[in-house]
Amino acid sequence: MLEFLKKQFVDVIEWLEQPGQLAWRVPFADHEIQTGAQLTVRETQMAAFLNEGKLADYFGPGLHRLTTANLPILTDLKNWDKAFNSPFKSDVVFFSMKEHLGLKWGTAQPITVRDAEFGAMRLRAFGTYSFRIAELEPFASRLLGTLGEVSVASLEPQLRAAIQTAIATALGGSGIPFLDLASNQQKLSDQIKIEVDKTFAQWGLGCLSFYVENVSLPEEVQAHLDKGSSMRVIGDLDRYTKFQTAEAIEKAAGQEGGLAGLGAGIGAAAALGGAMSQSLAGVVSAPAAAPAPATPAAAAADEDPFALIEKLHKLVTIGALSQEEFDAKKAELLARIK
Repeated sequence: MLEFLKKQFVDVIEWLEQPGQLAWRVPFADHEIQTGAQLTVRETQMAAFLNEGKLADYFGPGLHRLTTANLPILTDLKNWDKAFNSPFKSDVVFFSMKEHLGLKWGTAQPITVRDAEFGAMRLRAFGTYSFRIAELEPFASRLLGTLGEVSVASLEPQLRAAIQTAIATALGGSGIPFLDLASNQQKLSDQIKIEVDKTFAQWGLGCLSFYVENVSLPEEVQAHLDKGSSMRVIGDLDRYTKFQTAEAIEKAAGQEGGLAGLGAGIGAAAALGGAMSQSLAGVVSAPAAAPAPATPAAAAADEDPFALIEKLHKLVTIGALSQEEFDAKKAELLARIK
């Protein structure tokens, strides 16, 4: 009988926390807490005594002996006198105050936002975040309630839904065009974190870090954007071909054979520009029969003689061509005009 009675009194209270746990209510059942019992609170933990569902006394990390002296609120609520030395009943809840890292978030469905450049757009995004318990009272009243335990896994669906709403708010008010998001990813992460933190605060949580790892368009929208990019590249091919031609002239003049390879270099540059134009045009238009490639000699013959003389003169200026070679080639080009 004495052994049975001894088991009804709790004289050691502690929590061996498991990964992913946020809060744990000590399952006392019908047991009573012995006055003078030992309460062990480990690092990154808090312990709280509850009276009728409301938090009373708090204990931080350390070893505590439970007496009326360190249970002032509970003593007052239960009208104990200072000499109270009897076993008592109370709910005891442990809270994990550490940061929970590397949690994933992502948009289950595309979020519609108004882009400064493209108008209404549907975006997808994903990344990581971390959080911890910031305030015990709202956490205990809004998330713990009468539950015996709260874990990260049980909260994640609710937190991800809150993040999706925060993303829509932050993206809509960021003013950052979609094409500039990559270069402003940290700024976007900071803006979304502010909105997420506001939402988390209602549950007593704090968002300590928030990272946007990727923002993308739905596949069909991305395909149209890629076609538009291809059209813009085709529009710049004229300048690209001229640049390649000038480079070919300089390389040919410096290679063995001097002017002998000049016509071939010009023709190769022109052929390269034509091939690129045909390849890119195939992205945005129906396939067409490929024209016969121009021979180096034909490409050189089509070149404006005066423009070619001007280019040759630049080679003389930089010392890549002798005056005698220039004069001979100049006479040859002028002879074509007659």
